[in-house]
Amino acid sequence: MVVISALLIQAFQMALVVLLAPLLTGFIRLIKARLLRRRGASMIQPYRDILRLLRKEVVLAENASWLFRVTPYLIFAATWVAAAIIPTFATGLIFSWTADLIAIIALLGSARFFLALAGMDVGTSFGGIGSSREAMIATLAEPSMLLIIFTLALIAGSTQLSTIAAFMTSPQVGLRVSLAIALIALVMVAIAENARIPVDNPATHLELTMVHEAMVLEYSGRHLAMIELAASLKLLLYMSLIACMFVPWKLAVPGQEPVAYLEGIFAYLAKLAVGGALLAVFETATAKMRVFRVPEFLGAALMLGLLATLLRFVSRSL
Repeated sequence: MVVISALLIQAFQMALVVLLAPLLTGFIRLIKARLLRRRGASMIQPYRDILRLLRKEVVLAENASWLFRVTPYLIFAATWVAAAIIPTFATGLIFSWTADLIAIIALLGSARFFLALAGMDVGTSFGGIGSSREAMIATLAEPSMLLIIFTLALIAGSTQLSTIAAFMTSPQVGLRVSLAIALIALVMVAIAENARIPVDNPATHLELTMVHEAMVLEYSGRHLAMIELAASLKLLLYMSLIACMFVPWKLAVPGQEPVAYLEGIFAYLAKLAVGGALLAVFETATAKMRVFRVPEFLGAALMLGLLATLLRFVSRSL
């Protein structure tokens, strides 16, 4: 019975993240619309869009290879697995041993790799532009993320998310400058990885500015639905990652009563709501930067990650 209940809780978390991802995207769009004094679409509009795309026929270019057809499913699977193993409302789940930060970065990196290849597969100019820009972002975002992981690993003594969350809730952590710097760097990387303002605008189709949309411009039907759902999952993944490592409150632990799991679910929903509202406010108050300024933005995140790591080596109290 213990194994069955653990499997049911893990399956519930896997279903929870994939069901909440479009809702989070719709919530952010609604908040941005209200801040701009517009009515905006309903929060469930992303669900309608995905269902509409699933019912549409796929239109493929004549020179599209098998890679172009398989990539949407690979991206969705890798992103879903990465999002599902992050402790959202409970730690110590049956697959929590796989929730390693380096493994999550590897999954996201593989998804980015296949998306960039698919963008260049058909041979359109837009796809090539988007893939080259995505590679430029990845060359700075991934080292920044690794430095953030090293900082957390040096402080918590592990790269396993359940261990990090347990350490962050203990009185041993205290107030550390390196953690604050790592949090700022992680937020900057999350903005760039999710193609959000000021790095990219997820609502634009202007060829001079788009990055993510340029790579998926040739997709349609269920292929586009998988990519849109994976993009929403990736946004939820980074918010869950920030909540797990820096705001690990009300996370249930194995052996607790079902009430603790319910409290963890409500706390997780509240964290997502606060994170989505803050992102909407930030995007509304910030302008889109030029593409050539993106390396400077991510370079700052890289330097912050390096500074956080060096502070940890200089003093254990920092």
